[in-house]
Amino acid sequence: MTGRAATGRSYALLADGTTIEIRQAEPDDERAVRDFHEAMSPGNLYLRFFSMSRRAGEQEAQRVCRPPDAEHAALLAWLGDRIAGLASYEPAGEPGAAEVAFAVADDLHGRGIATLLLEHLVSLGQARHVQAFTAQTLPANTAMLGVFADAGLSVQRRALGDVIELTMPLPRERALGAESPYLDAVAEREQRAGAASLAPLLAPGSVAVVGTSRRRGSVGREILLNIRDAGFTGALYGVNPHATDIDGIPCLPSVTALPEPPDLAVLAVPPAGVVDAAEDAGKRGARALVVITSGLGADGNADLLAACRRHGMRLAGPNCFGVAVPAIGLDATFGARHPLDGKAGLVVQSGGIGIALLDHFSRLGVGISSFTSVGDKIDVSGNDLLMWWEQDSATRLAVLYLESFGNPRKFARTARRVSGAMPVLTVHAGRSAPGQRAAASHTAAAAAPLITREALFEQAGVIATTSLGEMLDAAALLANQPIPEGRRVVIVSNAGGAGVLAADACVEAGLTVAPVSPQTQRRLARVLPRGAALGGPVDTTAGVTGEAFARCLDLLAHDGDGQPSPNAVLALIVPTASADLEPTIRAARLPVPLACVILNQPETVRLLSAADGGPPVPAYAYPESAARALGHAARYSAWRSRPAGSVPSLPGIDTGLARAAVEGFLDRAPGGGWLPPTEAEHLLRCYGVPVVESRTVTSAAQASAAAASLGGHVALKAYVPGLVHKSDSGAVELDLHGPGDVRAAMSRLRRRFSRQLAGVTVQPMITGGTEVIIGIVQEPVFGPVVVFGLGGVATEVLGDHAARLAPLTDTDADDLIHSIRATPLLLGHRGQAAADIGALRDTLLRISQLADDLPQVAELDLNPVIARSDGAFAVDARVRVTSRHSADPFLRQLR
Repeated sequence: MTGRAATGRSYALLADGTTIEIRQAEPDDERAVRDFHEAMSPGNLYLRFFSMSRRAGEQEAQRVCRPPDAEHAALLAWLGDRIAGLASYEPAGEPGAAEVAFAVADDLHGRGIATLLLEHLVSLGQARHVQAFTAQTLPANTAMLGVFADAGLSVQRRALGDVIELTMPLPRERALGAESPYLDAVAEREQRAGAASLAPLLAPGSVAVVGTSRRRGSVGREILLNIRDAGFTGALYGVNPHATDIDGIPCLPSVTALPEPPDLAVLAVPPAGVVDAAEDAGKRGARALVVITSGLGADGNADLLAACRRHGMRLAGPNCFGVAVPAIGLDATFGARHPLDGKAGLVVQSGGIGIALLDHFSRLGVGISSFTSVGDKIDVSGNDLLMWWEQDSATRLAVLYLESFGNPRKFARTARRVSGAMPVLTVHAGRSAPGQRAAASHTAAAAAPLITREALFEQAGVIATTSLGEMLDAAALLANQPIPEGRRVVIVSNAGGAGVLAADACVEAGLTVAPVSPQTQRRLARVLPRGAALGGPVDTTAGVTGEAFARCLDLLAHDGDGQPSPNAVLALIVPTASADLEPTIRAARLPVPLACVILNQPETVRLLSAADGGPPVPAYAYPESAARALGHAARYSAWRSRPAGSVPSLPGIDTGLARAAVEGFLDRAPGGGWLPPTEAEHLLRCYGVPVVESRTVTSAAQASAAAASLGGHVALKAYVPGLVHKSDSGAVELDLHGPGDVRAAMSRLRRRFSRQLAGVTVQPMITGGTEVIIGIVQEPVFGPVVVFGLGGVATEVLGDHAARLAPLTDTDADDLIHSIRATPLLLGHRGQAAADIGALRDTLLRISQLADDLPQVAELDLNPVIARSDGAFAVDARVRVTSRHSADPFLRQLR
């Protein structure tokens, strides 16, 4: 997080998965920095680059370790108790530029230390509004030149005599859907390092279970036996001071007595012994922990995590169910059955949900590539598992059950990248107020608001379902059938009523029921029994034979005469005395996805395996289940095929003036608060937001004069500090014509608010158009969120809103405009003129940039914005600022 790496300490992963500490240099570090320099060889090109920029030795140590200020920063990378590298920047002599320098210990080159330090300097520089880094180096310093070239930064080179001067503008791209070479390069490095760090957890060569009991049914014993019985071929040990073996598995009295360092240690000990056991495991050389134990509390969790960081161990848990990788025979859980090897990667916070999903995916035949229960999730998280599955060729489907998010923006960017390669599914857990309370109690972390999570999932391409059953239905289809290329579904059934239900369910799932072309209808008439309905949905009648039904499926899947071809086939069958059509479904080979409904099957969903080894067909008990699964698949396909958006460069924005306005208000009100109307308008104009012209007055005479200058047809709004909902409080007077109306309105406002009235805003009346709301919320975990929806006094009653995480791309802005129920009003409805969508998009993008540039803006409401054919006009604005500073969600660091 920005600032954290500079003012405190943070941990990150090197290319080989090793944990390293990065923190700000302090005066107490002078001796260590001096020793670091003295230990470096003359041939160290990093040192040549560093020394060329700054004096070495004792003065250099003093410079590096002086207290940080706005223009100077120095970071140290610590590997254990030694300095592995350092980096700093100083003013470069040009406004907005800083000169950077690096040094890495002789024996640690090639491990990514300099690159990691550069990333942390970039994050720090961005937070301090540095615009570019500069550096001078020798042409022979290929190591340092390589760091800059591979970092993903845009590097401009210029020869200055015997040296090369490099200039690197700091990137500003942060939008989830926008292309960013720098963030993409950071993410690629993070993915490789993260996967390397998880190998001891998910591909261990040796495992020790600490806390194994001889008592049958105890958690530690069951985990130990599960690992053995699942076929794990690596070294396996139990740790029990009172036993030498358990069922033939060797036991040692302590972790320190193990004959070899275990890759993975599973802790199933009482809460009071967890931290000591973790310390012992770390000292013995363990590289990963799974902590089953619950009830450690916040302090216990902090101590546990600190032990893991000290010893470079990754941690799943505490309060978790374990991990499983069936392909290598690893079942370090206390489940009653071993999971089936397969293609679904699964991560859960709830152990009980994990048990159920393991059983369901095994029963379905989808199987598990890897399973991780993260419990309290104080280290390994959904982000880590997504990066593991990205490089794991066995995983074809990513499934997450998460009740909280530690770094949602990084999750969204990672999930977006993974979703481009495989479906990522989750469940909307904690949608209701009681559900959120339960999630907070269960995970000790606040559940995110529903609209915010929906925004995250929409932008990241995550398939979010409302229930576990719905997720399993979607997974059964996505894991086995191809992704549909559109929303057109052709329906065929041997029971007419089922076709009717399926058609309704498809429309409700956002699908289009495809009609059958006339030519295909004529072909079907020659195949199906008399009385069959051919137009779509097709009713073959109950007397259809298997051969005729097979021919019907093939004709419908290839239908395209004079109209778009169907993108999927939904077949609904019920066994009759005439024919059992299930073998027909199993034998079908179609060019589009096929889903089936068997109306009398007891299972809600199962897979029909193909006789010739082809892809299984998901069979559902209900038409609604099949339609929802197809709907999720079609929306995922549409998300994958849409073009990547970009964050446009907008003219007419003065970020410096806006930042000065916010800082000036905070100087007067350090605790923050609502900006007065004139200051709110000024801030918005700094970003080119189309605010309706207004005048602020304090008397009836001033109001009359202002009204006349604005055309005579005006509205008056009382400014009462602290008043939020003006309309509800009678603070708005509308549709005023002439001086008489204006004076009368001023009198009413004075009577209502008396001495609280600090002023009155006069605006021209804006008539016609559609009222919408555009807003910003600085969500504590998710950061800035842009909200759009139907505005005016109806905004809270109708609740027609959508949201996206800022900064928005142009695609995100268009998605927002088209994602509310009131969109038809904006596009022109029943003769009403269509709104200027381009003006709305521009306003959303400007508000989005404001939110991203100014984290001090905690809330912003433009309500209403009048969307008309001649533009968008912000009629009322509220802006609340605080002293908050944002964290960098994409900085490479561990929790």
